[in-house]
Amino acid sequence: MKFTDGFWQIRPGVEALYGREVRDLRIEGDTIVATVPTKLIERRGDTLNRPVLTVTLHSPHDGVIGVRIVHHEGGPAPQGFDLVGARPSGAATLDGDEARLVSGPLTAVLRRGRAWALEFRETGSGRLLTASGERSLGYLRVAPDAAVDPGVVGDERSGMRMPLSPAYVHEQLELAVGEAIYGLGERFGPLVKNGQSVDIWNADGGTSSEQAYKNVPFYVSNRGYGVLVNDTGHVSYEIGSEAVERVQFSVAGEQLEYLVVAGPTPADVLDRYTSLTGRPPEVPAWSYGLWLSTSFTTDYDEATVTGFLDGMRDRDIPLDVFHFDCFWMREFQWSDFEWDPRVFPDPEGMLARLHERGLRVSAWINPYIGQRSALFAEGAERGYFVRRPDGSVWQWDMWQAGMALVDFTNPDATRWYQEHLGRLMRQGVDTFKTDFGERIPVDVVYFDGSDPRAMHNRYTQLYNEAVFDVLQAHRGAGDAVVFARSATAGGQRMPVHWGGDNTSSFASMAETLRGGLSLAMSGFAYWSHDIGGFEGMPDPAVFKRWVAFGLLSSHSRLHGSSSYRVPWLFDEAEGRDEADPESAVSVTRRFARLKAALRPYLVSAGRAAHETGAPLMRPMALAFPDDPAATHLDRQYMLGPDLLVAPVFSAAGDVEFYLPEGRWTHLLTGETVEGGWRRERHGFDSLPVYLREGAVIPLSASESAGRDIDLDALRILVAPGAAQGELVVAAGEGRRATFRISRERGRILIESDDVSSFVIEDTSGARAVADDGRAALRAASEAEGRPSGQES
Repeated sequence: MKFTDGFWQIRPGVEALYGREVRDLRIEGDTIVATVPTKLIERRGDTLNRPVLTVTLHSPHDGVIGVRIVHHEGGPAPQGFDLVGARPSGAATLDGDEARLVSGPLTAVLRRGRAWALEFRETGSGRLLTASGERSLGYLRVAPDAAVDPGVVGDERSGMRMPLSPAYVHEQLELAVGEAIYGLGERFGPLVKNGQSVDIWNADGGTSSEQAYKNVPFYVSNRGYGVLVNDTGHVSYEIGSEAVERVQFSVAGEQLEYLVVAGPTPADVLDRYTSLTGRPPEVPAWSYGLWLSTSFTTDYDEATVTGFLDGMRDRDIPLDVFHFDCFWMREFQWSDFEWDPRVFPDPEGMLARLHERGLRVSAWINPYIGQRSALFAEGAERGYFVRRPDGSVWQWDMWQAGMALVDFTNPDATRWYQEHLGRLMRQGVDTFKTDFGERIPVDVVYFDGSDPRAMHNRYTQLYNEAVFDVLQAHRGAGDAVVFARSATAGGQRMPVHWGGDNTSSFASMAETLRGGLSLAMSGFAYWSHDIGGFEGMPDPAVFKRWVAFGLLSSHSRLHGSSSYRVPWLFDEAEGRDEADPESAVSVTRRFARLKAALRPYLVSAGRAAHETGAPLMRPMALAFPDDPAATHLDRQYMLGPDLLVAPVFSAAGDVEFYLPEGRWTHLLTGETVEGGWRRERHGFDSLPVYLREGAVIPLSASESAGRDIDLDALRILVAPGAAQGELVVAAGEGRRATFRISRERGRILIESDDVSSFVIEDTSGARAVADDGRAALRAASEAEGRPSGQES
């Protein structure tokens, strides 16, 4: 949202009042309070008829400093996020005219009697991270006909467009030379946000637009800090765009609060940020396997489902979850939580039969109740729906005819919704795809009086919390998982999220990856996407390339809109023999089996995500912050700490990617290469997937689907350069095993007190079997590499 017209002028209809000087400073406990007039005070008369901004510095967490900017504080405070890890921290001091707030590794500095300047520095070294300077701190009065676009989507008729506010508060933080900004939710444009205008306003806009399903007002800088705007409503960003030397963020109203999060690395920023806003929980081991869906508008019944499952079994493609999309319920009645008896006359029996196959079952839901649903009259009578200002139920016909929105600010409405989910779980449903939650109107009234503008983005949080809580209540911590489309800050506490409606093309495959990497930089640990693309029928080349990418993502689902995604359909379309190694069936089998083998590695990475907030799919700039070549890379990523994946975005198989310094070993071929830029050509049964030098990763001896990880059937894969250290393997449900790695007379020795049976392998294929918790393998003649001390 832009307020200026170039460097010197203001846009017509805008009055900009900037904080000009720190007139007064005082310490109140562990906070600093500054009085900041919007004019330099040269005489007594200058104190009259002029707005003043009150700026308060506080620390809600070690290494986090909050800045609250207030013009008029008599009105309601903006709705902030649930800072579940907040614990007051920091120490404020005033020494002469200089005030400092020190919170662990982060220090904020303000000086009285000077032109406005707020600095954020590293404690100790004093290195400047960023600062707010001249014309940064702004209060803006905006006329109704001002030449300013609020920037959000929708139209007035839908009640979903944020109207122009008469007042805004904005802040600008300096960008250093070479500084790059990441995050702000799941955004499908360039990974580096510099030069972009971004509106934090959830929308159902697909993956090929500037809109986003998951808007998070939090960004990470490669200079070693992050910034969260603590407002659940519309936040408008200009990232090196309106003012190319600064990041600007603005909110409507009289107050703005933002939190600066210390590093020094991007991983440290995410650690602190998720400690404050909530850690991602561990998800069940079975959720990492392959999910297969009915797809959306396709025709299906139990016979169709059984045919798909028999086909996957007969082709030896491991499958862990089967998903029923919308039409498991009757048309016009979503959601009534009742199986359509015309096609599923025996849901309990069907679900039992699916469980006998070893499968988990997912069912589609949304937070809307169609007028034809038997639940509509009940919900309306009990006041369980969001209402219009005149007291009537808010309804519209987009999606489900006459649909209403469940009011999750009403505890009784939430329990009512959860009771229906609990009934489905007792039938045999294991997890829910929590679709939608973005199209939330602002011309409505909520049960608890929440500001509807603040609820537009927050609604999805309450919706997914309600579903995740009932899953945890029935299944227990660590065995609950949703498949959610919409989110905002803190949504990482209710995983997993998928990337929404993409299309069946290589371009959409690439934009989908960019969205996932952007979300990873926003504090979300787990992510998935519709393999092959949602809209359209992918050609076999797109499908097979996407299969390899999808099965090397944290979570993997085959799902489409009007066409099925079982692999043999693509071989039929191409006239290719399924036995061909490059057939869709063979490619899906190869990578589904690889995903099954990687399950211990992924579960262990999930444990690390729960402890530190580190995402499973890591942008290269997150994994290698000191490598300038990694800054803009958005077509590759690290899967966990040790596997580099570069998906192939072409039918021919040509791919260009970058390996950071060191030796890397191809996981599928065993070839070892040196770091640097590489161009390779891969068949459909391959892609660049490289093991980092010195890595020691746990694999499963089984490449089939399975609910649990057998700690007594692990393969420990040792990369060149492995040295002494420790490997901790998480197996879910609190189970874990520790392996000690050392070198002894030219051999790699691995020992464990937790398991007695395992196998060591190296990338050349050599192997050794453990005897009573101890195994040794002769090391290749290479230089010692980095120690493998992290949890995989």
